[in-house]
Amino acid sequence: MKNLIGLSILVLTIILTTNTQAQQWSSEQKSVWAGVEEYWAVSTSNDPLSFLNYFDDTYIGWSYDSETPGTKADAVKSLNYWLKKGKTQFYIIKPSNIWVNGDFAYVHYHYTQVMESTDGKPTTERGRWTDILMKKNGKWMLVGDHGGEIKNDE
Repeated sequence: MKNLIGLSILVLTIILTTNTQAQQWSSEQKSVWAGVEEYWAVSTSNDPLSFLNYFDDTYIGWSYDSETPGTKADAVKSLNYWLKKGKTQFYIIKPSNIWVNGDFAYVHYHYTQVMESTDGKPTTERGRWTDILMKKNGKWMLVGDHGGEIKNDE
């Protein structure tokens, strides 16, 4: 019995570590992830407001910091506010799961970003997001999302 338990633990450990080390994505999943990478890059470009071009007019998103979901108009207000406070200087995004069904997809991922305030002080933020996407005219557009910073007390 001890050998069976030990073998079971060994097999489970191998499965879990193999799955996290080498994720294989389909071409559709790679296309969706390329879209996510594209709008993250745009959000840190010299024209970060162009990130809003990736929001469909029907967008509804819900940040951990918000009590209720918000519209695209709310996202515009939020982005304008945060851009006055500083700019993302560096980020890393890592997908956890990508689901695709035709022109619809969702992506669960983790991020780390370093924001630099207007006074030059850097702040690191780590969190997770789920982006809900719809392909429109060949481009993956945000129709919804949920996530935000993972606070140290969580």
